[in-house]
Amino acid sequence: MLQGKTILAVVADQDGQVFEHPDLLMVGMNGLHCRQPHLTELIPLPEGSRLFTVPDTPPMGFDPSQGKAVTLRKLPRSLGGGRVQAVSVFLTPGFMRTLLPAADYGEKKVQLPLWAYTAVGWCVEEERFYAAAVRVDRNTQWQPDNFDDRQLDPLVRQMLKEQPGNRLLEQLARCALDYHCFAAKNLFFRRWEAPLPTSPQCNARCLGCISLQEAPECCPSSQERITFVPTVEELTEIAVPHLEQAENAIVAFGQGCEGDPILQADTICAAVKAMRARTARGTINFNSNASDPAAVERLAAAGIDSMRVSMNSVQERFYNAYHRPCDYTFGDVVGSIHRAKQAGLFTMLNYLVFPGITDDLIQMRNLCIDPELYWSSLGASGQGMGMAEMLARVKTRIPRLQYGYFNRTRDNFYPPGFEGDWPLAP
Repeated sequence: MLQGKTILAVVADQDGQVFEHPDLLMVGMNGLHCRQPHLTELIPLPEGSRLFTVPDTPPMGFDPSQGKAVTLRKLPRSLGGGRVQAVSVFLTPGFMRTLLPAADYGEKKVQLPLWAYTAVGWCVEEERFYAAAVRVDRNTQWQPDNFDDRQLDPLVRQMLKEQPGNRLLEQLARCALDYHCFAAKNLFFRRWEAPLPTSPQCNARCLGCISLQEAPECCPSSQERITFVPTVEELTEIAVPHLEQAENAIVAFGQGCEGDPILQADTICAAVKAMRARTARGTINFNSNASDPAAVERLAAAGIDSMRVSMNSVQERFYNAYHRPCDYTFGDVVGSIHRAKQAGLFTMLNYLVFPGITDDLIQMRNLCIDPELYWSSLGASGQGMGMAEMLARVKTRIPRLQYGYFNRTRDNFYPPGFEGDWPLAP
């Protein structure tokens, strides 16, 4: 019981049909430590979230009669008595998970694909699902119901007709139609944030890279990486109309279908200067591992407005274990952040959060990876304070700190009331 709420464990049969367990309460995992959730760690399941199984992995639940968490290997007789699988939820954008699904990962037979696995339960009193999550961003532009492919296809065809031979536009058409990238779709809808992938190379070998998996230790990448460096003309031909015409216009380097754009800093600097020579409207953002402080200075001088730095932890040993940098150090990343701030860039951390590891600090992004693989690869142990508790503590100590999920336009870098704006309503 959680202050008047009974949150039951949720399980699935071998066909993927989902049930609430009649006798077991919901538990989650902080790292690989199983425990019951606190009420502050749960919210009603956000609209647009998706349930899915953790294949062939036994779920866990709290047995009130025994006073402890137990592993379930068969459904109760009332639900057919067959084999059982754990259930997870993939949260809609704007929400950060607080607990992982509770399961016996030691019995898992395959490496899980790159999804952000989140604990889920069933509230008896309200007859609806609850998720282990908190809201970290109010922006609703990225909700799935804003992306109707029936409207998209003719827009893609029209833009390709208007700009024949632009290799980058052809890449983004594939991203929009085949990979269902929301940012790529925005380009063709001529609104909000649009992507500018630029780099086929990377100087890190991130364990959960979504565009290139060189070793068999993880799983297949979810998309193919761009194979060329766009020209300045290809970049500006796409970016300038978007900056000039789109609502809440942002163009962003550093996307899921590329390596790291900092390796193409010279091309990007030239492109940004060309963009700004034609329009002062909109926001130019740079997403990167920030491995080269000197390149950050050049990019700031060229005219980018903001920089988002991806990292899984501010503890160097955890950072190195996940990102596996090739020719830079964690100190280079910290140096780049300092230089970005000194240059006046709005600077964000794209923090790849994992309950039990990332209890430090701001764009809170759920890290898509097999929980057991990540935990073992980092050599982690014990448990953290809890994600919701961490967010509250840090905000109390540093009121000017902002939490979010999405990139922002220049006029919204510091929205009214941000210093006291926590927690956000679900």
